[in-house]
Parts: sequence; structure tokens; C-alpha cells
Amino acid sequence: MEFKTEIAGKNLIVKTDQMAGQANGSCVIQYGETTVLATAVLGAQEGELDYFPLSVEYEERFYAAGKIKGSRFIKRETRPPEEAILTARLIDRSIRPLFNQDSRRAVQIVLTVLSIDGENDPDMVAFWGAVVALSISDIEWDGPIAGVRTSLVAGEKETSSPERGGEWALNPTNETRQKSSLELVICGRNNRVTMIEAEAKEIENKTIVEATEFSLKHINKLNDFFQQIQDKIGKEKTPLVRVLTKEEEEEKKEWTKITEEIINQESEKYLFKKPLKTKAERIQACDKIREKLEELLIEKQIGKEKRKKAVDYANKLIYQQVSQRILDHQERIDRRALDEIRTLSCQVGVLPRVHGSGLFSRGETQILSIVTLAEPGAEKYLDTMEESGRKRFMHHYNFPPYSVGEVGRIGTGRREIGHGALVEKGFLPVLADKEEFPYTIRIVSESLSSNGSTSMASACASTLAAMDAGIPIKRPVAGIAIGLASEEDKKGFKRYQIITDLQDVEDGPGGMDFKVIGTTKGMTAIQMDTKTKGINLEIIKQALEASTKGIKQILGEIAKVLPAPRPELSSYAPRVKIFKINPDKIRDVIGPGGKIINEIINQTGVAIDIEDDGTVSITSESKESLEKAMQWIKDITREFKIGEVFQGRVTRLMDFGAFVEIVPGQEGLVHVSDMAHHYVKTPSSLVKTGDIIPVRIIEIDRQGRINLSMKALKDKPADFKEKNSERK
Repeated sequence: MEFKTEIAGKNLIVKTDQMAGQANGSCVIQYGETTVLATAVLGAQEGELDYFPLSVEYEERFYAAGKIKGSRFIKRETRPPEEAILTARLIDRSIRPLFNQDSRRAVQIVLTVLSIDGENDPDMVAFWGAVVALSISDIEWDGPIAGVRTSLVAGEKETSSPERGGEWALNPTNETRQKSSLELVICGRNNRVTMIEAEAKEIENKTIVEATEFSLKHINKLNDFFQQIQDKIGKEKTPLVRVLTKEEEEEKKEWTKITEEIINQESEKYLFKKPLKTKAERIQACDKIREKLEELLIEKQIGKEKRKKAVDYANKLIYQQVSQRILDHQERIDRRALDEIRTLSCQVGVLPRVHGSGLFSRGETQILSIVTLAEPGAEKYLDTMEESGRKRFMHHYNFPPYSVGEVGRIGTGRREIGHGALVEKGFLPVLADKEEFPYTIRIVSESLSSNGSTSMASACASTLAAMDAGIPIKRPVAGIAIGLASEEDKKGFKRYQIITDLQDVEDGPGGMDFKVIGTTKGMTAIQMDTKTKGINLEIIKQALEASTKGIKQILGEIAKVLPAPRPELSSYAPRVKIFKINPDKIRDVIGPGGKIINEIINQTGVAIDIEDDGTVSITSESKESLEKAMQWIKDITREFKIGEVFQGRVTRLMDFGAFVEIVPGQEGLVHVSDMAHHYVKTPSSLVKTGDIIPVRIIEIDRQGRINLSMKALKDKPADFKEKNSERK
């Protein structure tokens, strides 16, 4: 069947019976001419995992853009690019709260991009497709939901607001997005938000709230459309958690009752009797409670399988106890105030020889960030379904297992990619333009110790490292994670408390992770996900206020160590010179088969990059080599004028004259008739190869060939006769 609605002046078309008929739910969804196939499949059996196994796969296909992969040797799509992983994470975070987290049956969403029109980003189309595929399937979930992208774009229409500096654009085209100062992706329903992703150019809280309000109006309309599709063709839902028999229900009541009693009895003794300042203390306290539970369950002759379920249930109850304490007494497990940040520590220049380094600690969370500066040619080349180009700033995040005191596999997963990209997004607005600072910049954040929002600590450590490296950032940035303790019923939130600087056991059911990066002027990036059915606008407002306060406090600590970027780059960092040449002269610098440019590189040891517009970048750790290479290229590409005088080197002798190199890579001809005022039979009678001789430019022909004269710089002899100057 086909369903159609309009959003932002464009048709959104959903077709539900065309493709992938064996999936539990599938649809082809089209917005503009961007088209995505969305499928949802439910695993046949429960797994042995201790979490709900939801996976979202976003598959880019180069054919969707009419492209073939640029690699010379690999032409098929292989590992998903970072942008695809980030889109999959965005969709996952949006829909995950709406599933029964006790389920152990795998749910897989596969979103295959079939066509893109270059205007409408497929990420939102894929999200809508995931919602429809789930809604019409027999997979139980608490959907549908909807989402939109909102941008703040400078404009002159009457709808523009001078206060916020522009007008709202709903699901803007890619071209419009390039002009935006705020881009907000929000997902949710019924005026509640399950996911936020934002990037901004130092935007105030008030404007972010306005963007949220604007988005929610359109989300509600779109959600009604998805609900209509489900009502018309949706299958009867299959419960993800098996219904227990009466006997099993009685057994469950027995061990759940024991578990609840133990948690209630022991929590006061182990969790709240004294402040638990460290993660180790909190782990030990939780272990003590679980040991007591295990002892009692064994005493009651509860089987091993049921004891495992009881321990899982106990873990959930421990989180609830911590949350309940915050709600009842405004008391955190480490006795911090609700808006209090743990002890902060900032250091710079902690590593020798690297171009810049910063060490940031917030409580037990510790991040080391390292800056590397390189020539413009070291930029990352983009070769994806949508993008072709280069990227000059990269932030990479690593999370080794030792950071949580565990043994594990080393590698880069989706979480690492997501955290790295979030900090990168928050840092971009304060970076100097390429014209001002032409370097390729890479910052790597190493998680040395983790206990609450290493991603936000990475933003702080990266600021320290960037300023230590002398990168001319506009202002320092910092990040903070805001949490939530809450109780809900069918009507909504019964009560809640916002908490600043989230850590371990505070991030449980009824919570959220509201990450904000910003400067003293405003926000640069936001990422929010929640373990509720969605947060309301009031919680968003309070979270933004709390984050602003926290960011200012952290920036104050950073300023005590290094208030501004160092005035000079590290002595180990390369130096870059950029200048322009006539684009028509590029071939002269490169030379036949790269002969000239390779000669410059080999003799000076520099790195040279030349853009099509004639921009030349030269990079070297040696100032002398840098100046030599720059002068060499300027000499090759200089615009010569008649009358200029040079000390040239004779490179070749011919019967009709001598070729003289006046600057590196540029020769001119001295005809025999212009070598002397008297008759010269052969050039070799006056000069030999390698001689340095004074010459003057006397002619530049239409093809750019230069004619030189030696005699123009010599006085005429007393007995000079004009006929002696005639060419024979």
C-alpha cells in the first residue's frame, strides 16, 4: 500500500508491499527523491545476554549517488564509514527507550539507502523508515515516534527573528544546512523527547529551547501520520518477553520478594550510611548487597538460574535506590550537592616532543589529549556515498579496557566513533579558519580512567591540548554531562531532579545522559539520550541551565592553567607557508612528469601542496628549507618583465646561442647576436656551461619564451660600428 503526507513542502511517500517481504516489517520510504529501504526483523529465540539486543545497521550504497567507490583496488562497500555509524547510533538512541529492556530476543533494523537526490539527507528518511517498519511489524514496542531536523538560517523574511539571528528551516536541504548557525535533530512523541543531537555556533539556551518547541509541533503531526499507517496495516504485536506460566509466576514472586527485601534492608547500611567517594567503594558496597542476596537465596534453595535472574533484578533495584535517595532527600551517593562537580584538575605540556598535550581529570574520570599538526596535504580524503572532499580537523577518542579496570579487547567500536565525533562537532565552531591557520589538526583523546562522561572530559582535555599547541582557537570549550532521577506514571513525570556531573550508579532507569559542549558565549554541541519514555521541555530547560553553570565553572579552572593559546607553536611542530600563484603556472612548478616539484622537495626536504586555484602550501620543520622552497617556486612562477636583470647560469650551448637559467626552473635564450657588440661566431668562444653571467630580458614572446641579452649590459666600444651588431 502507499501512504503520503507533506512535510516542509515536500511529499513523504511510504510504500509497504514492494520489497523485503520476509522481514517482520518493511517499507520503501521516499522524501524528495531520496529513497530508503527499511526492514525490521525479530530473532527467533531469546539469547543469553544480560541486555536487550537491539541493533541498527545503516547501509550506504554508492549506487544511490551514481558513484563508484574511489579506491583503485576495492570497489565494493566494506566497513561502514563514520557518518553511517553515527546515523545508526542516532536512530538506535531514539528508539531504544521504547522497547521492553527485559527482552533478550534480538531485534535488527537494517536501513539501506537506495537513492539520494543531493538535497535531502537520507539519515532522517532512514529514521522514519525504521519507525514505519517497526510500527507495521509484529515486534512489540511503545511506538511510533517521529523526528525532524531543524536549522536556524540567516534570512530577511518577516518570520526572521533579530534576537536569534535568522529563521527556522524544517528538514532543510543540504545547501541550506551549510548556512545554519544551529542544527537540531529531535526525536520523540506527545511533546516528549527521546533523543537530541545538536551542533551550534555558540548558541544561547533560549534559542535552543525555541528550536525544540518548533520541532515538537512538527513531530506531533508526523507521528499522527505514522500512527495512521500502523492502525491501518499494522500486525498484531508479539510480546518480546515470554508470558510466564502460573507456576513460573509463583516462583518469580518468591525470588523477587526476597530480592526486594534484601535491597531495602541492606541499601541503607551499605549505600547510604557514609559517603561513597570512589567507584571502588561503590562497587564494593554493591557487591556486599549481592553477596547477602546470594546467601539468602541459597538458604531458601533457589536454583542457580533463578539466582542469576535475581541478581540482575537486584542491580536494577540498586540503581532505583540511588535515584530514590536523590528524589526523597536530594542526597547523592557521594554526598555531593545536586549541582556540584567533582574535583577538577587541569595540566598542560605533560608530554615531551608532541605538538601539544593536556591532562584533564574530573573525579575519577581522566583524559589525556594529544595534538598533532601537519601539512595541509595530510587532510583526510572523504569518499562516501554523499561526500567527496577533504577534512582538516579530526578528533579521535580511545577507550581502552584498563580505563575501567578490566581486561578486554582493544579496538575502535561504534561508541568510540560516536564520542570522538561529538567532541569534534563541539570543537569546530572555535577553530580558526584555514586561511588563518592552515594546518591539518588531529587531536586524540585517551581515556585513562572512566567514571562518568569521558566524552565531555575529552572536550576539556582537548581544549587544554589545543591551547598548549598554540592553535588559535576563538575561545576555550568545555563539556559536562547532566543526569536525571525521576519517577513516572501513565500521566507523565510524578517528580524528578536534575543532577550535574553524572557518574556510574546515577545513570539508571528513569535517568538521562544530557551532554553539552560550549563556551562562555553559548553551546556548540548537544547529545541527549534517556532511559525514560522521553523527557519534557521543562527538563530540557533545566538541563541547559545546569550545563551552562557547569561549563563556566570548568572553563574557570582551565583558565587558571592556561587562559589563552600559547603565542608560539611547539618547536617540534612543522611550519607552514601559504601563498598564491597564477593557476596557469602550476604546470611550470610541477614540471614534466613531476620533475621540477620533486627536485624542489628532494633538495629542501619540504612538503608541497598545490590547489587548483593556485594556492601553494609549503610545510617544513626547518625555516631555512621553508624559505628556500618558497623562493624557488616564486621564482618559477614570477611574472617576468622586459628590462629585468639577472645573474644567470649557462645550462646549454647551441650553435645559435646559449640557454641561461635566470631563476630555478626558468630559462631564457641569449642569441649569439646578443652576446657582444662584436661579431660572435660560436657561443662557446665567450661562455661555457656552468658560467654565471649577467643578462637582461629584452623580449617575451606570445608563448612566454624569454629572450635575453648580454651585450645590453655592456658599454659599446669606441670603434663600434652598427653593422657589427647585425645577425649573421
